[in-house]
Amino acid sequence: MRVSSDQIEQLHRRFKQLSGDQPTIRNLRKGSSGLADEINFEDFLTIMSYFRPIDTTLGEEQVELSRKEKLKFLFHMYDSDSDGRITLEEYRNVVEELLSGNPHIEKESARSIADGAMMEAASVCVGQMEPDQVYEGITFEDFLKIWQGIDIETKMHIRFLNMETIALCH
Repeated sequence: MRVSSDQIEQLHRRFKQLSGDQPTIRNLRKGSSGLADEINFEDFLTIMSYFRPIDTTLGEEQVELSRKEKLKFLFHMYDSDSDGRITLEEYRNVVEELLSGNPHIEKESARSIADGAMMEAASVCVGQMEPDQVYEGITFEDFLKIWQGIDIETKMHIRFLNMETIALCH
């Protein structure tokens, strides 16, 4: 998919909204994961490129490569210390961040959601665990297993809305 100059302008307007009209947006997470403490518009475009729809004219191998790139990007969002494993603590942090804007979900509920999801991941990736066995966390290979059969392309893409149509609705 090619991005038109109008779409880049839409993204720039959105970037300015998110940044409060500043040249950079402060990142939630700082670390060696490749995410900077602050991102400028060019960085923002690079991040948004992971959300472009899959080109349907690509061959099966290219579609799979694109899918893996999207999943690798997602994996690194969770793996905040970049050690190649999403630990329970890292997963809890992300779930708490995502749910922090919801006044109806308390921190303990967010932790329970994260704990349950991590137990589910362990059962998918390891299978039956011994009572004294500790699940160290989700590797990228585990992450691929978890997402197997899930259509990531429909869950992780951006659509550019016709802004003129939206303006007419208001």
